[in-house]
Amino acid sequence: MRFFSLKTCDTCRKARKALVAAGYTPEVIDVRADGLSAADLATIIAQFGDTAVNRASTTWRGLSDTEKAADPADLLAAHPTLLKRPVIEHNDLWTIGWKADVQAKYLGG
Repeated sequence: MRFFSLKTCDTCRKARKALVAAGYTPEVIDVRADGLSAADLATIIAQFGDTAVNRASTTWRGLSDTEKAADPADLLAAHPTLLKRPVIEHNDLWTIGWKADVQAKYLGG
């Protein structure tokens, strides 16, 4: 299991704690410290399109209108903290966020 997150993100911390409690051993990729590989970025964009961009983030609010209009792949390459989090890859299944539907996939219920 690979877990793309930010160490300062409360939702990511909650999700990681729940996954560990459920018996998973996530390989944590901090998008700020570790970055996103070109291959992972391409897969995330292919899976989620522009919904991969977190438009509620402080990073997003700091962008100019021109920057906000850029291609999602270019935005995430330039500003990896714009990634909606967490993104989880497990057994070729990719999920984004930590809402009830994602929790059910990993935790049951």
